[in-house]
Formats: sequence, structure tokens, C-alpha cells
Amino acid sequence: MKIAVIGAGLMGHALALVHALGGHSVRYTDSNPDTLAGALGLMKTALATLREAGEVGAEWTDARFEQAVRACPTIAETVEGAELIVEAVVEKPEVKRTVFAEIDRTAPMDAIIASNTSYLDIFPLMPERRLPRTLIAHWYTPPYLIDLCDVCGGERTDPAVVETVRRIVADMGKVPVVMKRFIPGYIANRIQSAISLEVNFLIDEGYATARDVDDAVIHGLALRIPILGHMAKADFTGLPMMQAALTNRMYTPPEVKGNSAELDKLVAAGRTGVMGGRGYFDWSDRSPAQLFAERDRKILALKKALRDIGPMEGT
Repeated sequence: MKIAVIGAGLMGHALALVHALGGHSVRYTDSNPDTLAGALGLMKTALATLREAGEVGAEWTDARFEQAVRACPTIAETVEGAELIVEAVVEKPEVKRTVFAEIDRTAPMDAIIASNTSYLDIFPLMPERRLPRTLIAHWYTPPYLIDLCDVCGGERTDPAVVETVRRIVADMGKVPVVMKRFIPGYIANRIQSAISLEVNFLIDEGYATARDVDDAVIHGLALRIPILGHMAKADFTGLPMMQAALTNRMYTPPEVKGNSAELDKLVAAGRTGVMGGRGYFDWSDRSPAQLFAERDRKILALKKALRDIGPMEGT
């Protein structure tokens, strides 16, 4: 299939990689020439990590990969003859509206348009005549390692288009979750948002440190979630326990304040995370590239172990 990827930044270059490794012919573009110029190098670095871990075969040499992807200077050239257009530009409504208008002017009418938006309702931003073949295919970073893809159609989306994209994602060895209807954040991001709200409360109010939070997640939640998920874990605990927790209001969610005092203090001090060398933790002993490579290797090792272990699945 001919794939066009619009946006070659953090997500876009990785989505170009995913679709190329899935056997598709990929063109990609970006409005920033520096981003466009650097995208192939980022893809090759990730490809080398996947090759090293045995996630892709040795036949996926850099030379072969370069035959599967091509950078283009304009949207018009990128979408020419495209069957699936993957939009991965910044999460700003007016930027997306402008990109969608350009796609509408230049892309084949039978092309499927899949937005990688995390939270925006992109359907009102799309030219009306494109709505039947527009949907959301939202990936998680880095998509060449994280298999989840949220697939969500709008009110006007042809159900056959949703099924086509679901199948494309599944055929690449990924895990599509088809939403019944649009809600910002889908499932995983909404759960993460609830977790962030709670841990900011615990840290700001002095109940726990960032290390305490991560110890609780890694040594508690994380040991069960890959095997049981959340709903199957409830079955193993017993649904009357969940029912009692709701009835007795054993948990009261923290107030949504719109900010975290500790987070604001860290950002003001320039502790912006891995890219800044420090965030909640000090990462300054390694470069961001080294840290990302280490993260990727550890996620790949975990994926291999989980494939061997397998999840607990009911019917």
C-alpha cells in the first residue's frame, strides 16, 4: 500500500518506520526542513535497535529501508497516489485545519486520511467531502515498540474504512483497539491522566516522593497489569470488592486544580526531563540518545518476556 506521512517529527518519523517495516511504500514530509532532513537518521537509529534485538530480520538493512521510504518537500508530492494518509502534525487545531485543507486540494479522493491526534476532535476540522474516509489512528510513543493503536471513526466515517485501517494495523503485528465513539484521550491516555492527577496530589501534599510513586508502580501495579490488565484483575480480586469500594466511597479523587506545585517548580528550574538532563530524577550522566536507546532495549526485552509468559485472557 502507498502510505503518505504528514509530519516527520517525534511521532511522524516513527510512524513512517512502522509502516515501512509493515511492508508498505512510504513517503513523508514536514514543514520544517531541518526536521525533514533529520528524520531518516532517526529512523535508521531505531531500525538498528530493532535489528539488534531481533525484532526485525537482518534483511532489513539500511539500504533496503531506504528503498521503502522517501522524503518529499511538499504535501502535494507526498500524497500523490497515496492510499492511506497518516497525519502526525502538531496538536493545534488551526495547524491541522490548514494541513487538512492542503490534503483535500491535492490527495486522491479515495485516499483514507488517518489522524494521529491524541486529544483533538479533528472531524470538525476536516473538509466535509473527506469525512466518510477520515478517522483517527492514534499511536503511542515510540510506535515501533508500543503496539497499541486507537482506531476511532467519526459520525460520518464509513464503517468499512474503520475496518480497513483496523486490519492494516493488525497486519503489521500491532494491536488496534476500535473505539465505539470518539472521546479525547481514548482509553490508555485517560487512564494515564487519572494516574497523573493522583500522583501530583500525593507529591504536592507531601504523602510521597517521585521515587516512592515509581516504586509503587513498578513493584506493585506493573507486575500485575501486563498479565491481567485491569478488568481481569478485578475478576481475580472479586467483583463484590469493587462494588463495596464504590458503595463505601473508599476512594475520593483529588480536586482538578489545573497545575502541580512541584511540577511548576521543576520546570521553572529548567528541569524539563530527559532532554534537559533532569526532571523528577537526575539523568545527566547519560545523553538523551543513550537514555532513549536504553529505554528501547529494556522495552524490547520486556516484550520478549511477555510474549513467552502470555496474558491471562477470559472470553
